[in-house]
Amino acid sequence: MAELSKTNEAGGVSEAEAVAAIEAPVERGEPILQVRNLQKHFPLTQGILFKKNVGAVKAVDGVSFDLFQGETLGIVGESGCGKSTVAKLLMNLEKATAGEVFYKGQDITRLSGRALKAVRRNIQMVFQDPYTSLNPRMTVGDIIGEPFDIHPEVAPKGDRRRKVQELLDVVGLNPEYINRYPHQFSGGQRQRIGIARGLALNPEIIICDEPVSALDVSVQAQVINLMEKLQDEFNLSYIFIAHDLSIVRHISDRVGVMYLGKMAEIGTDTQIYDHPTHPYTQALLSAVPVPDPEARAHRERIILTGDVPSPANPPSGCRFRTRCWKAQDKCATEVPLLAVPERFVGQDTPAAHESACHFAEEKAVLAV
Repeated sequence: MAELSKTNEAGGVSEAEAVAAIEAPVERGEPILQVRNLQKHFPLTQGILFKKNVGAVKAVDGVSFDLFQGETLGIVGESGCGKSTVAKLLMNLEKATAGEVFYKGQDITRLSGRALKAVRRNIQMVFQDPYTSLNPRMTVGDIIGEPFDIHPEVAPKGDRRRKVQELLDVVGLNPEYINRYPHQFSGGQRQRIGIARGLALNPEIIICDEPVSALDVSVQAQVINLMEKLQDEFNLSYIFIAHDLSIVRHISDRVGVMYLGKMAEIGTDTQIYDHPTHPYTQALLSAVPVPDPEARAHRERIILTGDVPSPANPPSGCRFRTRCWKAQDKCATEVPLLAVPERFVGQDTPAAHESACHFAEEKAVLAV
């Protein structure tokens, strides 16, 4: 796989070779998606007739991680930290300013034609808003079956209706709903339709961009349980983006914490929630409401001072240093990028736990 990456980087892989690599199976526990120093800067312009660049919003600024076959990687962080932009970059919906996204050793930021089409069939997305992500003028059958128009090899025309009904049944909806419109469904049912659309092409990776944030708590549990069931049934890998820390812990094998366009800490769910080492992660976990009054009384709440810096003019070095109680002169220098673990390991085995902090130190925080 490393050899494929180097060859693709040099531009020496033919389209047929790239497609063959993309279609090849990956063993469970092997990396299926590798992100290296991913960046997305949105230019800031000035003027009406003659526009000139006066800066850039650094929405994503050097993110690296691996996704392993069969695992769920949760990505958390406050609003504006770059989570959704990362999702769009992984789908190649936004053009990366710099960095690489390797899918089975192929850099998808440089692919085109049949190879890019094959990648997009294998990487699907479930969107945040179940209301605006479905076309109100299309029936459920047309919405779920639309991917087959682009990839007819997955389901021939004569089989499409049956395939759509099977997908509706898989996500817990009545197959007879195939001719209904989105406005005839509740929010939870609409999100199930979105999940069915994501499953239509038999993908290997599903990127979930806050898929339950617009739903009621009881419906959230139903959708999360459905996603876990489908992961086992279809051998899926998830990137699960959310701001609800308890949900992320429930569904994720590993968790990455983002702050102002960078990854602050990454590790297993136990490492991140029970043994956080980055000051930002510790502050984030301490802000989670605790219903038990006794537990709340013995909990140290970390109150951050100052405002979140602008992504158009972020601090040098550690992005969090302007609000961090550990900040020293050294923090103004570049913090080393997170080391990516060699292989995915289960929760019962120690795995790589990395922090982008010069003074990373474990701090006890009440578990979420």
